[in-house]
Amino acid sequence: MTESIGIIAWCLNHLNYWTIFLLMTVESSFIPFPSEVVVPPAAMKVALGELNGFGVVLCSLAGSMAGALINYLLAFHLGRPIVYTFARSRMGKMMLLSEEKLFRAESYFDQRGAVSTFVGRLIPGIRQLISIPAGLARMRMAPFLYYTALGAGSWILVLFALGYYGTKISGFTTREELMAFTTRYSHWIGYSILAIVVVVILVLWLVRRKRRKRRAMNP
Repeated sequence: MTESIGIIAWCLNHLNYWTIFLLMTVESSFIPFPSEVVVPPAAMKVALGELNGFGVVLCSLAGSMAGALINYLLAFHLGRPIVYTFARSRMGKMMLLSEEKLFRAESYFDQRGAVSTFVGRLIPGIRQLISIPAGLARMRMAPFLYYTALGAGSWILVLFALGYYGTKISGFTTREELMAFTTRYSHWIGYSILAIVVVVILVLWLVRRKRRKRRAMNP
């Protein structure tokens, strides 16, 4: 475990397209840690002309998808008893897993269905684990990938914008300054996006309901 932490620390200090992909894969699967420590510093490198913005976003999204897919497939094939047994084990605890976290993610998925794989990606504490209940529920692969890409992509763009414009506008020159700025605003923006999504879904539901009523009245 100490070696794994050492590798992660090395990757964070040597950000490039490959280490961004690797870190985001790990962040979304085995060892949950905040993506705020990966994407904003990478976006800072873009602002400083050291990396390409499209490459950073693409590698971040690809890593998030890979990590989510690992969790999904493991849960899909191993099943609930083995997943929860692993969460109770010493190794599971070392990876910051617990029955309580899994139960919370599973309850969230059960209440909201497939769309929770999108919405959950915007909620701290649920973000990294939402793929597990999707696998346990044997959610179809196509909608899982679609909603995961939509949610992960939205969150990555939020973090990228904070890192890029924080550097360009505020003139941050150190990772510590950028991280303080990102921590302050990232969750607020994430919840704002979530609120907008909820409103859009509600409006679409109301429109569909109105159309159904019209069709019922005018067969």
